[in-house]
Amino acid sequence: MAAAALNGLVAVLETYRGRDRVVRALCYGCQLAGGALAGPQASPSRLPGSLLVVSAQLSACRTALRLFDDFAMLSYSCGYGLGPKDEDGLVRGLSVLCNLANQLYYPCEHVAWAADAGIIRVGSQKWWTVSTALWAFSLLLGVLRSLRILFQLRRKLRQHKCTSSPLSQKEMKAQVKAEVLSILTDVADLCNAIHWLPPGFLWAGRFPPWLVGLLGTISSLIGIYQASRGGNSEAV
Repeated sequence: MAAAALNGLVAVLETYRGRDRVVRALCYGCQLAGGALAGPQASPSRLPGSLLVVSAQLSACRTALRLFDDFAMLSYSCGYGLGPKDEDGLVRGLSVLCNLANQLYYPCEHVAWAADAGIIRVGSQKWWTVSTALWAFSLLLGVLRSLRILFQLRRKLRQHKCTSSPLSQKEMKAQVKAEVLSILTDVADLCNAIHWLPPGFLWAGRFPPWLVGLLGTISSLIGIYQASRGGNSEAV
């Protein structure tokens, strides 16, 4: 059993998406632990400070690796296009807008990263703000899309409760579960995205590190669970 678990972990870490999910979970987990253990006078050289440093380094690693995600996102957006014609119109519209926001997110983040690295001479803060706002917008669209799909699924379950086969009902219930988990993931990430926007907007800048870590850990673990069940999590 231990060998099977090790082989499974190796298989996950050998893929880009699998490794990114693990690094993301570790990043937020370290922030959660570091923030929870840190006191008002915590020294940066002690364990809480070290955990927060590790979290920051892992986050920077993920940012650098996202430099290569533009084409994968473009391929997905082109493949989806305006969506299948048999799909609900509102779901298609929300999906297209979500894809557009995600597509614009990457170059904005790249510019911010390059500015911080001294590669280009522009102010990085405004580009970080734009990229975070695009991420938040994408997450909000994702929540609305999942709510719409959830509403349709629940209506189908009520309408076909007596006529549909048990297998069909089981599949729809599984889809309902998947959409609920997607909503939880997007809401957790949306809370953090708003926190990272400039102060003055809702709760921007008000979260302590442990809360940011908790929300990120929740969304990361849900993403890993969805991936293990064959779902698709594109958490940034």
